[in-house]
Amino acid sequence: MRATNVCHAWVVYRMTMHRNTAGGNVVCEQREWEVLEAERPGFHTLLHTGLRTEQEAERLARGTAGDPVPRKPKVKTAVPLTV
Repeated sequence: MRATNVCHAWVVYRMTMHRNTAGGNVVCEQREWEVLEAERPGFHTLLHTGLRTEQEAERLARGTAGDPVPRKPKVKTAVPLTV
């Protein structure tokens, strides 16, 4: 029987690219973050930690990207009647 690991915490961090330029936001499991931080302490920037679900972490990583565009109500203008 195969053993399955259940992730209990997710993190969101900002990846640092070469030459110290900021990359995109990344989602990973807490234990993966701990390995990354142990290899290169302080290299990447931790944004959120202790998130319960991957969906919540993905939503925070995206920020406002992917949100529906707010709709503005159409303004009806009065058309002058010509007689």
